[in-house]
Amino acid sequence: MSARWLVVLAVLEACVRACSAQWLPATATFYGGKDGSGTMGGACGYGNLYDAGYGINNAALSSVLFDDGASCGQCYTITCDASKSAYCKPGNAITVSATNDSGWCNPPRPHFDMSQPAWEHIGIYQGGIIPVQYQRVKCSRTGGVRFVINGCNYFELVNIQNLSGSGSVGAAWIKGTNTGWIQMSRNWGANWQSNAALVGQGLSFAITSTGGQYIQFLDVAPAWWQFGQTFTTNQNFDY
Repeated sequence: MSARWLVVLAVLEACVRACSAQWLPATATFYGGKDGSGTMGGACGYGNLYDAGYGINNAALSSVLFDDGASCGQCYTITCDASKSAYCKPGNAITVSATNDSGWCNPPRPHFDMSQPAWEHIGIYQGGIIPVQYQRVKCSRTGGVRFVINGCNYFELVNIQNLSGSGSVGAAWIKGTNTGWIQMSRNWGANWQSNAALVGQGLSFAITSTGGQYIQFLDVAPAWWQFGQTFTTNQNFDY
């Protein structure tokens, strides 16, 4: 096959992917103040969203979207539906990261409670609540995956942050210097736990993203690690 036809096929494939992307209806409000400071923390457990890699473009998701924390870190592009509201800024879209559970609306209603700066990119302040359309999209992050280690002597609670690609954790494992791989379970939000006595051992982690990519993060924490510390890697996800 000629190079020309390969290019044509690649363009057609890209068009098919773009056209097959589905926009879904939802509603959106805002919280956290004009500087977004009130969005820090949240039900994913990320704490300071700048330190965790998410910044100001974030949103709390309604229960059906939050999925008990399984959606923590995922990215969504949102645009105001100007066909349904005069409070839209037509042609504008914003990509936000899921960092909190809004507790707003009864399931199964999809809703985004966005940081005020992100919301005002697509909506007019006086609107309060606006109809939107959204897509889940690939996340782009700066730097590698981060691990925040909390817990106690026989219990590790690890907040896993800053995933690119699908943005969220599907499965996680931990390994001490003197152990094999130990499967972790989701405790809450983006916090994953293991019931193992790993104090005094160097730690490695492995993650399968919700996109299906598996990465081992070896020798992340030295044997002298302490609870409350954050360790940053130079690896991240493509999908």
